Amino acid sequence: MALTLSDRVVIITGAGSGIGRAAALQAAAAGAHVVVADLNEHAANETVELITQAGGGASVSAGNVADQAAVDRIVADATTHGQLGGLVNNAGVMDLFAGAAETDDATWERCIRVNLTAPFLLVRAVLPHLLEAGTGSIVNIASEAGIRGAAAGAAYTASKHGVVGLTKNTAYTYGKRGIRSNAVLPGGVETNIMSSIDQSKINQDGLGAIGPVHQTAVRNAKPDEIAALVTFLLADEAINVNGAIVPSDGGWSAG
Repeated sequence: MALTLSDRVVIITGAGSGIGRAAALQAAAAGAHVVVADLNEHAANETVELITQAGGGASVSAGNVADQAAVDRIVADATTHGQLGGLVNNAGVMDLFAGAAETDDATWERCIRVNLTAPFLLVRAVLPHLLEAGTGSIVNIASEAGIRGAAAGAAYTASKHGVVGLTKNTAYTYGKRGIRSNAVLPGGVETNIMSSIDQSKINQDGLGAIGPVHQTAVRNAKPDEIAALVTFLLADEAINVNGAIVPSDGGWSAG
């Protein structure tokens, strides 16, 4: 099935690598102009180069999506390329696998700011444009940690549960006005998210506590496999899918 994303602009955060890059490539192949938003401008430019080499349309809008000024600029940049039609909130950071008693303020605040507040800021910023058009799709990358308590530490788990709540509320509030909001919940994926933390500071007791749960996972997914679901949810073919919280974990959440 050929997915339809032509004649619209899609913002994808964290698109310099991993799931974000794979989603950017697939969305562009489906006809979207992709705004590649990433903190790492060099990585963002590499993604744009890959898209343009394949004949697609893309542009870079580098910045920290946890910052309101950067969010405003990214959305403003996107609107210069055409009708804004989609948003993928993919950028995220990991925590140190610690429980609440062992989680420091800095880790908590960073996870909540990047993983939850940033998606909220972007959703709030794009909604006026989507509502004016009467159509649009928001896809939030949550996590297995968004539906269970044994996939990460307290900070990451709380942030991803929040993403699930944001997704559902947005879907319910704006669905009758043509806006769809869905979340994808990956399990383990072959990305560089662990580079977002100092791995020497991982809480070993916390990691040990959730280790048996992680061992029940089937395997780590490829970014392309998650991106395929993201691209479907962005596309017109998913017009009847709204408010869905969709695991993409090889069946891990079924156990």
